[in-house]
Amino acid sequence: MTIHNDLKGGGQLVQKDFAELYDIFSRIGLATNHFTTIFQKGVTAMKKMNIVIRCLMLLMLIATLVACASTPKQEGTGEYIDDSVITTKVKSLIAADDILKAFEIGVETRKGIVQLSGFVDSRKAVNKASEITRSVKGVKSVRNDLIVK
Repeated sequence: MTIHNDLKGGGQLVQKDFAELYDIFSRIGLATNHFTTIFQKGVTAMKKMNIVIRCLMLLMLIATLVACASTPKQEGTGEYIDDSVITTKVKSLIAADDILKAFEIGVETRKGIVQLSGFVDSRKAVNKASEITRSVKGVKSVRNDLIVK
């Protein structure tokens, strides 16, 4: 008899080996109540091990899903991607605008709130940057920290 460590198969190889050994002992008259008890305990232990492994896998799956969820202090994966898309759209619209393309305007987005920072030369540029940012889908609010030099 070989001892198998088959966690993937739920211990079926070990159960099979116990069954073969029990069959051999019963044919030669050595199968006693003691051996039957050991066989039953081995099968029960393997079933319990299988349940424990499945529970651990379920807990790991739940932990993975919880890790991707957002909290008030941390954004989830989906929100991070949405914010990146918003930031990219705002930057490209600012770069395409005739008035604003000459300035270096920083754009940061967190949970749909866009913050604009940098220096511009007129109040008109500040207002235009806010207007462009608000036009992007997904923007909840704009925090305009642009400074007129």
